[in-house]
Amino acid sequence: MNISRYISNKIDGADTGSFTSSVTKIAIISIALGVAVMIVSFAILEGFRNEIQSKIFSFGAHLQVSKYDTNNSLEVEPIGGPRLIKDLHRFKQVKSTQSFARKTAIIKTKEEVLGVVLKGIDEKDGISPMRENLVAGKFLAFPDSAASNDVLLSRKVADKLRLKVGDEALFYFIQNPPRVRKFNVRGIYQTGLDEFDEVYIIGDIRQIRELNAWPDSLVGGVEVVLKDFNQLDPVSDNMYENLRYDLKLDKITDQYAQLFDWLKLLNRNVVIFLILIIFVATFNMVATIFIMILERTNMIGVLKALGATDNQIRSMFFYRGLSLTLRGMLYGNLIGLGFCAIQYFFHPIPLDPENYYMDRVPIFWDPTMVLILNVATFLTSLLAVLIPTYLISRIRPVAAIKFD
Repeated sequence: MNISRYISNKIDGADTGSFTSSVTKIAIISIALGVAVMIVSFAILEGFRNEIQSKIFSFGAHLQVSKYDTNNSLEVEPIGGPRLIKDLHRFKQVKSTQSFARKTAIIKTKEEVLGVVLKGIDEKDGISPMRENLVAGKFLAFPDSAASNDVLLSRKVADKLRLKVGDEALFYFIQNPPRVRKFNVRGIYQTGLDEFDEVYIIGDIRQIRELNAWPDSLVGGVEVVLKDFNQLDPVSDNMYENLRYDLKLDKITDQYAQLFDWLKLLNRNVVIFLILIIFVATFNMVATIFIMILERTNMIGVLKALGATDNQIRSMFFYRGLSLTLRGMLYGNLIGLGFCAIQYFFHPIPLDPENYYMDRVPIFWDPTMVLILNVATFLTSLLAVLIPTYLISRIRPVAAIKFD
């Protein structure tokens, strides 16, 4: 019989022992759970990060360009919209732009009074990303003839004022002379971010133009969406150097620094968490191979006495460990990806929007990262399997046989 086949049969035969069999099962379960937890953890944490970012971008895009002044109010000096948009689209990294204007107001109903900020947008610039946050009613209608009287309220503002879709409310604008407008609640949105939901009402930019007596060419500012958010810093530096001196450029990461610092902290936690899981799975594999070798000390001594080399015996244990690793990774991928698919399509696990900014556990699909996690697990497991096999070269046939 071929010596390699004989060694393989001896190892598999010895595997039928109850203790070793339990150890190998624990190793497979450990790798499977490690891979599954890594996939699920990354999918959830990345989904959470992307969901928060998309909510922030739906309100403020990546960059905001406005007139430079020393006024700290949300109401800014007007600038020429068409010319500015034309200048912005000269930058290759700019994907889309949207004009906006803001005006403070007080909403008065029969029972409540609340101070808010009316943010006017221009749907002619493109489809507003705010549509994704709509939870009731319809999005704003922008007729060509006149400014729309429809507005979008956040769920929080609507609850405070006891308003629902189809209701009307009076908006008092503090200016000289004071103005009053009656707006209709066309829809209700919810981002889950208090920075937006407690303050902003979305409406037609033409209403603000009429209140401020601006011509159609003036806007409060322009929001810019980039093709690649990761290029935010270099693009903003280049844009700042080439825009007119009287314009101010604000990055979304500076406007909401606390939120983005928190997201960076989440990324760090993900890395630490994944490293710990890989370390635990690797340690379990090392322990498993050590136990397999120690339990088979007599067998190794006999095989050496029959003429088997250290490399032949080592390769058998190595491939045995490799087989356990691949089985564990297969089960882990099935469990992890299966859980993610169930949560992604059926949403069985809900969340409290008040605490988590969303109503369900988010899932982010990233095949590249799943592949990286599998490759990292495979390589570390190979190293974990290889290290204890060098113990075989220290086993002497005479001592091993006597050990039995």
